[in-house]
Amino acid sequence: MASTLSRQRAGSRANQFFQLCKPRVVSLIVFTAVIGMLLAAPGMVPLQALLAGTLGIALVAGAAAAVNCMVERKIDALMARTRWRPLPRGELTAQQTLVFAGAIGGAGLYLLYHLVNPLTMWLTLATFVGYAIVYTVILKPLTPQNIVIGGASGAMPPVLGWAAVTGAVSHDALLLFLIIFAWTPPHFWALALYKKQEYAKAGVPMLPVTHGDKFTRLHVLLYTLILTAVTLLPFATRMCGLIYLGAVLLLDAVFLYYAIGIYLRYSDRLARRTFRYSIAYLTALFAALLLDHYLRF
Repeated sequence: MASTLSRQRAGSRANQFFQLCKPRVVSLIVFTAVIGMLLAAPGMVPLQALLAGTLGIALVAGAAAAVNCMVERKIDALMARTRWRPLPRGELTAQQTLVFAGAIGGAGLYLLYHLVNPLTMWLTLATFVGYAIVYTVILKPLTPQNIVIGGASGAMPPVLGWAAVTGAVSHDALLLFLIIFAWTPPHFWALALYKKQEYAKAGVPMLPVTHGDKFTRLHVLLYTLILTAVTLLPFATRMCGLIYLGAVLLLDAVFLYYAIGIYLRYSDRLARRTFRYSIAYLTALFAALLLDHYLRF
C-alpha cells in the first residue's frame, strides 16, 4: 500500500513538472522545428541531428515555459485558463521550478552544442532569453505590443531546426521565421479579445485592454492580410511549388474569412473559433510545406 501511494505521488509530481513545460505549446514548437530540419535537407536528415536537435530544442523550450510559469504565477492565479497550473495551485514552489528549468535547459543546450552544432545552441539560447526574459519579464507587463515584438522568439523554432541540419541560416529559413512572426499577432489577439476581462483583472496590457476592441479587431484583420502576403513568399521565391500554393491559398482564405468576421460582426464565439483555427492553420501550413518539399524531390 505504501509503495502504491509512493508511486502515485511520484507520478503526480512528475506530471506537475511536465505541465510546467506547457506541453501543447512545446509540441507545436517541436513540430515546426522538425519541419525546419526536414526542409533543410534535400534527402534524409542525419539521425543524430534529428534526434539530438529535437530533444535539445524541446528541453530548452520546456525550460523557457517553466520560467514563464514561475514569473507569471500571480497573473496565472487570476485567469481561468491558467489558474490550474502547478504554481498557482501551490503544488510546486518558485525555487523548485527554477531548479527544474535550469536542469532541463542546461541539458538541452549541452545536447545541442556537443551533438548538433554550436550555432544551433547559441540560437536556441538566444531564443530562450528572448522568451523567458525579454518577452515575459520586460515586454508583456509593459507594452501592448508585447506579442508583436516578443513574437520573434516564438518564430525561431524552424530556424533552429534548419541550423541543426545545415549549420547555417539561409533566406529560406528566414521565410519560415517570417510566417510564424506574422501569424503570432492575429493568433494571440483573437484570444485576447474574448479574454479581455481576465487580462484587465491581471493587469496585463494586452491590446484590447489598452486600445479597445475595435482597434484590436482592425489589427487582427491587418495582420492577417500581412500573413497572407508573407505565406505566398515561399512560392514566389521558388522554395515551394504548386502543392504548397494550393494549400496556402485555401488556408489563407479561411483565416481571412474569420478575420473579416471578427472585424465586421464580432462575437466571443467567433474569436474562440478563430483562435482554434489559427493553431490548425499553422500546423496545416507547415505540413503542406513538408508535403510539397518531398513530392518535389
